[in-house]
Amino acid sequence: MKRFVATARGRVQRVGYREHVYNETFERDISGYVKNLKNGEVEIVAEGSEKDLRDFINEINIIRRPIAVKSFTVRWEEATGEHADFEIIRGDIQEETFERMDYAGNVLHSMDTKLDRMLDKQDLMLGKQDLMLGKQDQMLQLGRETKEEIVGLRSDTRKYLDDEFAQIRKELVSIKDALARAGIQV
Repeated sequence: MKRFVATARGRVQRVGYREHVYNETFERDISGYVKNLKNGEVEIVAEGSEKDLRDFINEINIIRRPIAVKSFTVRWEEATGEHADFEIIRGDIQEETFERMDYAGNVLHSMDTKLDRMLDKQDLMLGKQDLMLGKQDQMLQLGRETKEEIVGLRSDTRKYLDDEFAQIRKELVSIKDALARAGIQV
């Protein structure tokens, strides 16, 4: 068992950082605490296996909006076993309430930003869809025109062939008559 005392500096208060640290202990066998310091830093004291603690450090030394850990110092010590579980040490109620309100404001801002991005993407996709529908309409119109041309060609070809066959029949009748006058029976 090992223990570390860490100090996180940066944008770590009023952004939900302590909750993030707390949540990262759920899958790990870690005890200790996280608390805000008066100078704007956050202190983390954690005990557990060295592997769990190193994985824990990797998950809490982050820059992920709205949290921005700019500096993270770690001092390793021998475990004392003084903590049974991991907890968030809270300050006075007014300070905690304001922190929660700030965090909620950040969450709402993040949701608003994501919604704006989604709406922008949706507008772009609708524009592309309109373009595709326009092309589809052009293709359908081209298909209609091609069908009309084929129907017209068939009609013209039928009339031409009917006229040609009628002419051939006339000529055959004339040939038969000429042969019959010449005494040749067909």
